[in-house]
Amino acid sequence: MLSRNHDIYCVLAHESKFLSVQGHRIEYQWIPGDPCIVFLHEGLGSLALWKDFPARVVQATGCGALVYSRYGYGQSDPLTEPRAVSFMHDEALKTLPDLLDQLGIARPILFGHSDGGSIALIHAGGSGRPVRGVIAMAPHVFVEEFGIRSIEAAKRTYATTGLRDKLARYHADPDSAFRGWNDIWLHPDFRAWNIEAYLPRIACPVLAIQGEDDEYGTMEQIDRIQCAIHQVEVLKLARCGHSPHRDQAEAVIERASRFIAALP
Repeated sequence: MLSRNHDIYCVLAHESKFLSVQGHRIEYQWIPGDPCIVFLHEGLGSLALWKDFPARVVQATGCGALVYSRYGYGQSDPLTEPRAVSFMHDEALKTLPDLLDQLGIARPILFGHSDGGSIALIHAGGSGRPVRGVIAMAPHVFVEEFGIRSIEAAKRTYATTGLRDKLARYHADPDSAFRGWNDIWLHPDFRAWNIEAYLPRIACPVLAIQGEDDEYGTMEQIDRIQCAIHQVEVLKLARCGHSPHRDQAEAVIERASRFIAALP
Protein backbone atom coordinates (compact mmCIF):
# COMPACT_ATOMS: atom_id res chain seq x y z
CA MET A 1 0.00 0.00 0.00
CA LEU A 2 1.04 3.62 -0.46
CA SER A 3 2.37 5.63 2.44
CA ARG A 4 -0.21 7.94 3.95
CA ASN A 5 2.37 10.70 3.54
CA HIS A 6 2.39 10.20 -0.22
CA ASP A 7 1.31 13.39 -1.99
CA ILE A 8 -1.86 11.88 -3.45
CA TYR A 9 -3.43 15.21 -4.26
CA CYS A 10 -0.49 16.27 -6.43
CA VAL A 11 -0.47 12.96 -8.29
CA LEU A 12 -4.17 13.14 -9.14
CA ALA A 13 -3.86 16.82 -10.10
CA HIS A 14 -1.37 15.99 -12.85
CA GLU A 15 -2.38 16.14 -16.48
CA SER A 16 -4.23 13.03 -17.59
CA LYS A 17 -2.65 10.27 -19.63
CA PHE A 18 -4.30 8.43 -22.51
CA LEU A 19 -4.52 4.83 -23.71
CA SER A 20 -6.18 3.23 -26.71
CA VAL A 21 -8.79 0.85 -25.29
CA GLN A 22 -11.14 -1.12 -27.56
CA GLY A 23 -10.35 1.32 -30.37
CA HIS A 24 -11.01 4.51 -28.40
CA ARG A 25 -8.72 7.07 -26.78
CA ILE A 26 -9.37 6.88 -23.03
CA GLU A 27 -8.34 9.48 -20.45
CA TYR A 28 -6.99 8.16 -17.16
CA GLN A 29 -4.96 8.93 -14.05
CA TRP A 30 -3.26 6.14 -12.15
CA ILE A 31 -1.48 5.80 -8.83
CA PRO A 32 0.05 2.30 -8.89
CA GLY A 33 -0.46 0.27 -5.74
CA ASP A 34 -1.82 -3.02 -4.49
CA PRO A 35 -4.66 -3.24 -3.87
CA CYS A 36 -5.82 -0.80 -6.53
CA ILE A 37 -9.21 0.92 -6.36
CA VAL A 38 -10.77 1.45 -9.80
CA PHE A 39 -13.24 4.34 -9.79
CA LEU A 40 -16.15 3.98 -12.24
CA HIS A 41 -18.10 7.19 -12.71
CA GLU A 42 -21.82 7.89 -13.09
CA GLY A 43 -23.80 8.29 -16.31
CA LEU A 44 -22.91 11.98 -16.66
CA GLY A 45 -19.60 11.72 -14.85
CA SER A 46 -15.95 11.81 -15.84
CA LEU A 47 -12.51 11.65 -14.31
CA ALA A 48 -12.65 15.36 -13.45
CA LEU A 49 -16.16 15.23 -12.00
CA TRP A 50 -14.98 12.92 -9.21
CA LYS A 51 -13.03 16.00 -8.03
CA ASP A 52 -11.00 15.20 -4.89
CA PHE A 53 -13.02 12.16 -3.79
CA PRO A 54 -10.63 9.48 -5.15
CA ALA A 55 -7.68 11.26 -3.53
CA ARG A 56 -9.50 11.32 -0.20
CA VAL A 57 -10.27 7.60 -0.43
CA VAL A 58 -6.66 6.82 -1.32
CA GLN A 59 -5.44 8.97 1.57
CA ALA A 60 -7.77 7.13 3.95
CA THR A 61 -6.95 3.62 2.74
CA GLY A 62 -3.39 3.72 1.45
CA CYS A 63 -4.49 1.94 -1.73
CA GLY A 64 -3.51 2.66 -5.29
CA ALA A 65 -6.12 4.15 -7.63
CA LEU A 66 -7.18 4.20 -11.26
CA VAL A 67 -9.61 6.92 -12.32
CA TYR A 68 -10.71 7.16 -15.95
CA SER A 69 -13.33 8.66 -18.24
CA ARG A 70 -15.28 6.12 -20.26
CA TYR A 71 -15.69 6.46 -24.01
CA GLY A 72 -17.96 9.46 -24.64
CA TYR A 73 -17.03 11.28 -21.43
CA GLY A 74 -14.48 13.76 -20.12
CA GLN A 75 -11.45 14.09 -22.39
CA SER A 76 -11.87 10.59 -23.80
CA ASP A 77 -13.05 10.23 -27.39
CA PRO A 78 -16.59 11.57 -27.90
CA LEU A 79 -19.31 9.22 -29.07
CA THR A 80 -19.67 8.75 -32.81
CA GLU A 81 -22.79 6.58 -32.59
CA PRO A 82 -25.76 6.10 -30.23
CA ARG A 83 -25.16 3.87 -27.23
CA ALA A 84 -26.51 0.33 -27.39
CA VAL A 85 -28.74 -1.21 -24.73
CA SER A 86 -25.72 -3.37 -23.88
CA PHE A 87 -23.40 -0.41 -23.26
CA MET A 88 -22.82 -1.17 -19.56
CA HIS A 89 -22.23 -4.85 -20.33
CA ASP A 90 -19.76 -3.88 -23.06
CA GLU A 91 -17.89 -1.62 -20.65
CA ALA A 92 -17.80 -4.24 -17.90
CA LEU A 93 -16.93 -7.28 -20.00
CA LYS A 94 -14.78 -5.83 -22.80
CA THR A 95 -13.42 -2.34 -22.12
CA LEU A 96 -12.63 -2.64 -18.41
CA PRO A 97 -10.75 -5.96 -18.80
CA ASP A 98 -8.72 -4.46 -21.66
CA LEU A 99 -7.83 -1.39 -19.59
CA LEU A 100 -6.89 -3.45 -16.52
CA ASP A 101 -4.71 -5.76 -18.61
CA GLN A 102 -2.87 -2.86 -20.25
CA LEU A 103 -2.03 -1.38 -16.84
CA GLY A 104 -1.29 -4.74 -15.21
CA ILE A 105 -3.96 -4.35 -12.52
CA ALA A 106 -4.99 -7.68 -10.99
CA ARG A 107 -7.73 -8.24 -8.38
CA PRO A 108 -8.97 -4.63 -8.30
CA ILE A 109 -11.40 -3.12 -5.85
CA LEU A 110 -14.17 -1.65 -8.01
CA PHE A 111 -15.73 1.57 -6.68
CA GLY A 112 -18.64 2.53 -8.92
CA HIS A 113 -21.30 5.23 -8.82
CA SER A 114 -24.70 4.89 -10.54
CA ASP A 115 -24.01 3.44 -14.02
CA GLY A 116 -20.47 2.85 -12.77
CA GLY A 117 -21.86 0.81 -9.89
CA SER A 118 -23.81 -1.32 -12.34
CA ILE A 119 -20.68 -1.81 -14.45
CA ALA A 120 -18.79 -2.92 -11.33
CA LEU A 121 -21.46 -5.50 -10.50
CA ILE A 122 -21.58 -6.85 -14.06
CA HIS A 123 -17.80 -7.16 -14.16
CA ALA A 124 -17.63 -8.92 -10.80
CA GLY A 125 -20.42 -11.33 -11.72
CA GLY A 126 -19.77 -11.90 -15.39
CA SER A 127 -16.16 -11.36 -16.42
CA GLY A 128 -14.70 -14.47 -14.79
CA ARG A 129 -11.81 -12.32 -13.56
CA PRO A 130 -10.67 -11.97 -9.94
CA VAL A 131 -12.11 -9.00 -8.07
CA ARG A 132 -11.09 -8.22 -4.51
CA GLY A 133 -14.26 -6.30 -3.63
CA VAL A 134 -17.00 -4.04 -4.99
CA ILE A 135 -18.34 -0.77 -3.60
CA ALA A 136 -21.49 0.21 -5.50
CA MET A 137 -23.03 3.62 -4.80
CA ALA A 138 -26.57 4.19 -6.08
CA PRO A 139 -26.28 1.31 -8.56
CA HIS A 140 -29.00 0.28 -11.00
CA VAL A 141 -29.87 -3.40 -11.30
CA PHE A 142 -33.21 -2.93 -13.07
CA VAL A 143 -35.14 -0.05 -14.64
CA GLU A 144 -37.68 1.76 -12.48
CA GLU A 145 -40.38 4.13 -13.72
CA PHE A 146 -39.36 6.42 -10.86
CA GLY A 147 -35.89 6.80 -12.33
CA ILE A 148 -37.15 7.21 -15.89
CA ARG A 149 -39.24 10.20 -14.82
CA SER A 150 -36.13 11.84 -13.36
CA ILE A 151 -34.18 11.17 -16.56
CA GLU A 152 -37.00 12.73 -18.59
CA ALA A 153 -36.82 15.76 -16.29
CA ALA A 154 -33.06 15.95 -16.84
CA LYS A 155 -33.66 16.12 -20.60
CA ARG A 156 -35.90 19.16 -20.10
CA THR A 157 -33.39 20.72 -17.74
CA TYR A 158 -30.58 20.31 -20.26
CA ALA A 159 -32.64 22.05 -22.95
CA THR A 160 -33.81 24.98 -20.82
CA THR A 161 -31.13 25.78 -18.22
CA GLY A 162 -27.38 26.21 -17.84
CA LEU A 163 -26.76 22.50 -17.32
CA ARG A 164 -24.89 22.25 -20.62
CA ASP A 165 -22.43 24.93 -19.52
CA LYS A 166 -21.85 23.12 -16.23
CA LEU A 167 -21.17 19.83 -17.99
CA ALA A 168 -18.79 21.59 -20.39
CA ARG A 169 -16.39 22.05 -17.47
CA TYR A 170 -15.99 18.27 -17.26
CA HIS A 171 -16.55 17.00 -20.82
CA ALA A 172 -14.85 17.97 -24.08
CA ASP A 173 -18.19 17.36 -25.84
CA PRO A 174 -21.03 17.90 -23.34
CA ASP A 175 -23.75 17.26 -25.93
CA SER A 176 -22.29 13.86 -26.78
CA ALA A 177 -21.95 12.98 -23.09
CA PHE A 178 -25.48 14.03 -22.22
CA ARG A 179 -27.24 12.53 -25.23
CA GLY A 180 -25.28 9.30 -24.96
CA TRP A 181 -26.61 8.83 -21.44
CA ASN A 182 -30.08 10.32 -21.77
CA ASP A 183 -31.10 8.86 -25.12
CA ILE A 184 -30.38 5.23 -24.27
CA TRP A 185 -32.01 5.37 -20.85
CA LEU A 186 -35.18 6.79 -22.46
CA HIS A 187 -35.16 4.35 -25.39
CA PRO A 188 -38.14 1.95 -25.24
CA ASP A 189 -35.83 -1.05 -25.66
CA PHE A 190 -33.99 -0.12 -22.48
CA ARG A 191 -37.03 -0.72 -20.26
CA ALA A 192 -36.21 -4.44 -20.17
CA TRP A 193 -32.59 -3.86 -19.09
CA ASN A 194 -31.79 -5.92 -15.99
CA ILE A 195 -28.55 -7.24 -14.47
CA GLU A 196 -29.94 -9.27 -11.56
CA ALA A 197 -28.76 -12.54 -13.12
CA TYR A 198 -25.16 -11.45 -12.46
CA LEU A 199 -25.63 -10.81 -8.75
CA PRO A 200 -25.60 -14.41 -7.40
CA ARG A 201 -22.41 -15.07 -9.38
CA ILE A 202 -20.45 -12.40 -7.49
CA ALA A 203 -17.95 -14.19 -5.25
CA CYS A 204 -16.25 -11.17 -3.66
CA PRO A 205 -17.56 -8.97 -0.81
CA VAL A 206 -19.85 -6.12 -1.85
CA LEU A 207 -20.73 -2.85 -0.11
CA ALA A 208 -23.93 -1.31 -1.54
CA ILE A 209 -24.64 2.34 -0.68
CA GLN A 210 -27.77 4.36 -1.40
CA GLY A 211 -29.25 7.66 -0.27
CA GLU A 212 -32.79 7.72 1.06
CA ASP A 213 -33.53 10.74 -1.16
CA ASP A 214 -32.05 9.31 -4.37
CA GLU A 215 -33.88 10.91 -7.28
CA TYR A 216 -32.91 8.18 -9.77
CA GLY A 217 -33.68 4.99 -7.87
CA THR A 218 -35.49 3.56 -4.88
CA MET A 219 -34.15 1.36 -2.09
CA GLU A 220 -35.51 -1.60 -4.06
CA GLN A 221 -32.25 -1.46 -6.04
CA ILE A 222 -29.95 -2.29 -3.14
CA ASP A 223 -32.59 -4.42 -1.41
CA ARG A 224 -32.43 -6.76 -4.41
CA ILE A 225 -28.64 -6.72 -4.26
CA GLN A 226 -28.79 -7.64 -0.58
CA CYS A 227 -31.10 -10.58 -1.29
CA ALA A 228 -29.00 -11.93 -4.17
CA ILE A 229 -25.39 -11.65 -2.97
CA HIS A 230 -23.96 -13.78 -0.17
CA GLN A 231 -21.19 -11.44 1.05
CA VAL A 232 -22.92 -8.06 1.11
CA GLU A 233 -23.08 -5.05 3.38
CA VAL A 234 -25.63 -2.28 2.90
CA LEU A 235 -25.37 1.39 3.88
CA LYS A 236 -28.55 3.47 3.61
CA LEU A 237 -27.92 7.17 4.15
CA ALA A 238 -30.43 9.75 5.37
CA ARG A 239 -30.34 13.27 3.91
CA CYS A 240 -28.62 11.89 0.84
CA GLY A 241 -29.53 11.95 -2.85
CA HIS A 242 -28.10 10.16 -5.87
CA SER A 243 -24.48 11.12 -5.12
CA PRO A 244 -23.51 9.80 -1.68
CA HIS A 245 -19.85 10.72 -2.23
CA ARG A 246 -20.90 14.36 -2.47
CA ASP A 247 -23.86 14.49 -0.08
CA GLN A 248 -22.35 12.32 2.68
CA ALA A 249 -18.67 12.13 1.77
CA GLU A 250 -17.33 11.56 5.28
CA ALA A 251 -19.77 8.74 6.00
CA VAL A 252 -18.98 7.07 2.66
CA ILE A 253 -15.21 7.32 3.09
CA GLU A 254 -15.36 6.01 6.66
CA ARG A 255 -17.51 3.00 5.75
CA ALA A 256 -15.60 2.31 2.53
CA SER A 257 -12.30 2.41 4.41
CA ARG A 258 -13.52 -0.14 6.97
CA PHE A 259 -14.86 -2.35 4.18
CA ILE A 260 -11.57 -2.22 2.27
CA ALA A 261 -9.49 -2.88 5.39
CA ALA A 262 -11.46 -6.08 6.04
CA LEU A 263 -11.13 -7.49 2.51
CA PRO A 264 -9.23 -10.78 2.24
